[in-house]
Amino acid sequence: MQKQNIFSNIPSDLSKELFKDILKTDCFKMERIISNEHSSPEGFWYDQDQDEWVIVLKGSAALLFKGENQPIELSAGDYILIKAHQHHRVEWTAKDTVWLAILFPPNLAIY
Repeated sequence: MQKQNIFSNIPSDLSKELFKDILKTDCFKMERIISNEHSSPEGFWYDQDQDEWVIVLKGSAALLFKGENQPIELSAGDYILIKAHQHHRVEWTAKDTVWLAILFPPNLAIY
């Protein structure tokens, strides 16, 4: 058994967001996301088949949900559950933002 650290092995070149699987099964995925002043492309909306629980571990970001006027700002420690097919986009992220995302089928969610 070897310990790892969620904040280690972050490359210096973050011209694109970095996604790294931490745990993955047939129906569950946990991933680390590193953002560095990234945002979704203009007009792009995520539309995922799975529910996604996401927490900001370091930094900050803002998510905009389709039909809403104001984005939801997330700081370190803030988390949110994004239901399957809930259209959303990343409006902005701060430099060196670290997220932890857990994706799972909607029927596994406990609300």
